[in-house]
Amino acid sequence: MPTVSPPAKVLVTGANGYIAAWVVRALLEAGYAVRGTVRSAGKGAHLKALFAGKGDFEVVVVEDITKDGAFDEAVKGVDLVQHIATAVTFSIKHPDELIIPAIKGTVGLLGSVIKSGSSVKRVVFTSSTAAILRAPEAPGKWDETSWNEPSVEEYKAKGNKTDGVTAYQAAKTLSEKAAWDIYEKSRSSIAWDMVVLNPPYVFGPPINEQLSLNQSMLDLYETVVTGVDDAKLASGTGWIDVRDLAQAYVLAGSTAAAGGERITVSAGTFFWQTLADVANSITPAPISGLNKGKPELIKGKPFPIDFHTGKAERIFGLKLRLRPLEETIRDSLVFFASLGEK
Repeated sequence: MPTVSPPAKVLVTGANGYIAAWVVRALLEAGYAVRGTVRSAGKGAHLKALFAGKGDFEVVVVEDITKDGAFDEAVKGVDLVQHIATAVTFSIKHPDELIIPAIKGTVGLLGSVIKSGSSVKRVVFTSSTAAILRAPEAPGKWDETSWNEPSVEEYKAKGNKTDGVTAYQAAKTLSEKAAWDIYEKSRSSIAWDMVVLNPPYVFGPPINEQLSLNQSMLDLYETVVTGVDDAKLASGTGWIDVRDLAQAYVLAGSTAAAGGERITVSAGTFFWQTLADVANSITPAPISGLNKGKPELIKGKPFPIDFHTGKAERIFGLKLRLRPLEETIRDSLVFFASLGEK
């Protein structure tokens, strides 16, 4: 199966996003040339400054990823596509705010690769463990054979009354299914293969321009700083550090065995109370007066959701370093503390 090694050119969609900015950095540090898409020239200014002198980096504007042919020009002359652009929020007025862009962006990008990406050797598609777990069947331990069909069924049944979390899960499930459908139907006529990465909650210090906290870091901030309700504290799922996830993207492009695979990349499981416990155990404390939550809520309680990571371990091996939770939380707290200094 094809692999893409430095100094090949990589297209990173949504390059100004929380995960994507770290992916751009990791690719540049590995010796790749990077072309990042943003929705406006203004959104690319921070990236140009951030990566000035760090390698071969360019920004192109794709104003609306849902438009036909939106990526036709962006995919020309690149060897690897890392599709990361997507909305990650639970605060919506209508589920289609998440679902339609996720599907249309996926279909449009792959259509552009098929039509105009003659040099592309591999596409790395960003999905999520939200497309794998099958709530409300939790507790459970899920692997890559599982699909979150219940979220899609709930969306079809409730329509515009679908809550934000379910809409996000349905968006990730439907967009990933669309990607696989296009890939499988086109395999006989294309020269590239596809890798899908399914990360869980992503934590760690951002390097992208911070107009507001992304959803996962907002959830972490509310848990350890402002406080959340008991139901949230006693729930949980998987997690990974954003810096380690960025390395997974590099490996997904350069590892032959990853081709054609759906891969869960997770560092472990947590309760939200666990994050409060870890945050309060760090000394010296980057932030004073942290929320302690209610440790008794999870005493003796099994993790409600977990994910098998054997495939990632087999394919990426020791090349993928996974930080301990304490390091991720400490660095996140240092970032939160810095917000008060600006």
